[in-house]
Amino acid sequence: MYCMAGRRRALLGLAGARRGWHRARPIVDLSYSRHFMDFQGSSIPSVMKKLQVTKLSPDFRQAATLLTDVPVPVPGDAELLVRIRYIGINASDINYSSGRYDPTMKPPFDTGFESIGEVVGLGLSASAKYSVGQTVAFLGPGSFAEYIAVHAKQAIPLPSMNPHFLPLILSGTTAYISLKELGGLSEGKKVLVTAAAGGTGQFAVQLAKKAKCHVIGTCSSEEKAGFLKSIGCDLPINYKSENLPEVLKKQYPEGVDVVYESIGGEMFDLAVKSLATKGTMIIIGFLSGYQTSSGLPPIAKGSLPAILLKKSASVKGFFIFHYFSQYQEAMKALLRMYASGELVCEVDFGDSSPEGKFFGLESVFRAIDYMYMGKNLGKIVVELPQPVNSKL
Repeated sequence: MYCMAGRRRALLGLAGARRGWHRARPIVDLSYSRHFMDFQGSSIPSVMKKLQVTKLSPDFRQAATLLTDVPVPVPGDAELLVRIRYIGINASDINYSSGRYDPTMKPPFDTGFESIGEVVGLGLSASAKYSVGQTVAFLGPGSFAEYIAVHAKQAIPLPSMNPHFLPLILSGTTAYISLKELGGLSEGKKVLVTAAAGGTGQFAVQLAKKAKCHVIGTCSSEEKAGFLKSIGCDLPINYKSENLPEVLKKQYPEGVDVVYESIGGEMFDLAVKSLATKGTMIIIGFLSGYQTSSGLPPIAKGSLPAILLKKSASVKGFFIFHYFSQYQEAMKALLRMYASGELVCEVDFGDSSPEGKFFGLESVFRAIDYMYMGKNLGKIVVELPQPVNSKL
């Protein structure tokens, strides 16, 4: 009865559009309506929750507001309506909430960079390549929400609803493309990865090992050091219990060939000094400064030109959106490696955090705090609640 009513109202809406009452957007699955049921018999609500930046600040708790009565979007002709199941947490979430990526952006604006979900509604053009029930990933602002309308060209098809795919969307592709384009990896090279047990570091370690490099990884606990060993890291260094500068100087007196750096500040200074002749540093971030008003950690930049000149070394920055033409190829390669068991995609749901698993949009605030306390092992993932199926 509900489906018949939904079909009738959808058809009436289309007929009304022809009469000029209002502009309707075609939806292939006519049983879909925000007032009726989706393909699994679950109710699609009329409103949803989402996080929105309402004040520019590096303190995410001050910057973001949880909205609870936002209308669920209706997909346009070339769009998918995706019910989000898993969202990823990134250090740069607070750069975005600070307005650092685009100074012209003014609150309010949506936030959250990556998500995985299922298609529950779609437009006519989008149905050429997608269908209801299909699992897709999305990379772009607006992922901290229960539903999102995604252009079909921006959706990333996935083989199943597996949260272990989520680290690949941004962290995995960042490591893959940056090392391929800037790393110059080859057998025997010495590669130092900072924050090696984090969301992106785990992939930098594994991809460098696949290139037959000798890999050193910094981390902050024995648990993380054990994880790094399990994914092939030759020398994990727990900087909380070991003197990192002394270990590097003793073990690698001639320096390291490549540094994969994401921390900044004192770690950046040490990494520059640890570069070998003709060495290369790849900077993907500097999270030690993100929580400050400027977003920049202090570094000994006055000596940088002299150090680089003396070693014929280089420092290169990497921002994935400047290399987006290579994204699809990178994602396919990573999915193949994961499917064949060549790649570990470690995720952290926050089970060991004081308040337990990160569940629901309310827990995004906790998850970001957890990341900046250096507690996460792998990619932090927040799971969103799903509706209970109705029995029709």
